[in-house]
Amino acid sequence: MRDVLAGAGSLSGAYASVDWAATPLGDMDGWSPTLRMAVTTALQTRFPVTLLWGPEHVLVYNEAYVPMIGDKHPAALGRPARQVFPEIWETIGPMLRSVSGGDGATWVSDLRLLMDRHGFLEETYFTFSYSAVTNDTGGIEGVIDIASETTEQVLGNRRLRLLHRLTEALGTASEPDGLIERALPVLRAASNDFTTVELDLTGTSEQATELDQTGDETAGGQPAGGQEIAGRESETRVIREPLPGSGGVLVVRPSPHLAADDAYLAFVRLVAGTLTQAFDRVRIRQAEQRLARMEREMSETLQRSLLTPPRRTEHQKVAVRYHSAVAQAHIGGDWYDSFVLPDGTLTLVVGDVTGHDRHAAAAMAQLRNVLRGIAVTVQSPPSRILAGLDGAMTSLGVDTMATAVIAQFVDRWTLRLSNAGHPPPALLRPDGTATLLTGEPAPLLGIRRLRPRDDHTVVLEPGATVVFYTDGLIERRGTGLDESLRRLTTELTGRQHLDPEGICDHLLDTFSTGADDDIVLLAVRVADL
Repeated sequence: MRDVLAGAGSLSGAYASVDWAATPLGDMDGWSPTLRMAVTTALQTRFPVTLLWGPEHVLVYNEAYVPMIGDKHPAALGRPARQVFPEIWETIGPMLRSVSGGDGATWVSDLRLLMDRHGFLEETYFTFSYSAVTNDTGGIEGVIDIASETTEQVLGNRRLRLLHRLTEALGTASEPDGLIERALPVLRAASNDFTTVELDLTGTSEQATELDQTGDETAGGQPAGGQEIAGRESETRVIREPLPGSGGVLVVRPSPHLAADDAYLAFVRLVAGTLTQAFDRVRIRQAEQRLARMEREMSETLQRSLLTPPRRTEHQKVAVRYHSAVAQAHIGGDWYDSFVLPDGTLTLVVGDVTGHDRHAAAAMAQLRNVLRGIAVTVQSPPSRILAGLDGAMTSLGVDTMATAVIAQFVDRWTLRLSNAGHPPPALLRPDGTATLLTGEPAPLLGIRRLRPRDDHTVVLEPGATVVFYTDGLIERRGTGLDESLRRLTTELTGRQHLDPEGICDHLLDTFSTGADDDIVLLAVRVADL
């Protein structure tokens, strides 16, 4: 009869210490052939198996089953299931009675059970089946339980989902306070893992600090007495995990149904790591925004310092506007200029350096000043001034490209222009009609020219207005250039009653909405007779 226990392995001593005669199963020599065969089979398998035998469902189990019941072993061996599992009897008792009564086998997957197997009601999960064990006559003598504990997998998946929700919630936060507002609801909703959650941004500790069950702080992350605190004591235990770089601390109290073991502490560290990454991301984003603002302010200050009030003459009225595309992270290289040469010639310039950063603004400043110097020195037609600027850019190593249009009043009503790849100026006649002053295409400044630059002369009617602008006024995503230019002339048509200031205001009111580039406007009106 003792051969039944040949496969008991490390449980041999436990089986030998049980007074089987005093159990409902009786002395082992009196066990039925069905029970002996079931025990032999159970002890020889390495999968967790227990037998719940007779009307009282007495436990007989193998080595693999022991870890699933923890401290209930070895006292559970030979005892009725109701005495071994009082905390979960309301769940498993009806299942056992059903199978014993002939209603067929049961099957449950990842069933949550609060088991007292380590001195507290621990959250556990099991996948198992209860099946009847019958004798030769078909009678049911007991129930076999083939089980697998899935606690680790269930908790792991649950915590992964929590980390995913936390990451999603923190993804768009732009301020540290916003991170807290987003994080706490997610973490506090995880009541199966945390009893309480706080984020202390005043914390300064760089090392995790824990509190014992009395609330006394302990050093070095160790509970009082150097013993791991788990189980019921976790209800009052506080875990503090620092958030490096933020000066903050994640403060949590574990669920009373979880052991604050290495796996749990690793999970808390993952939560803290997710929060730390979010704080780092916000700090980097804020630093980038501060840098962008500083860069923009520097560029805009430089640009505005160069956009001086326009010079006028008694025969020409000039108005200018500069509109910054505030939605952009950087400022561009758009500029205007209006100055009078020593011989009294009014010279007008509108240009645009490629790019939208401080380098573009610096290049704009160079080109503007060099162009002024060339214009004053050579006192030549606009085409020669642009040609001189091309040469200066090469000599000075100005590694950029730009568009520009220069116009000079030869006399009271005669305008001479040269265009280097810039949008064509618009002419508003005294009768209210509007057209574009187009000419032969000309290359941009800063690229190799294949032919000399040309001048274009226009005789203006008294009271006519010419509007110069940069491409930010008309260019829009999804809209072709021809359509944009038609819209410009349409908006100018019939506006002959407006002075240059009014024309600039009207165009800005009309076109600035939705602009994603800076806008420069220069309007000049020749005097009436």
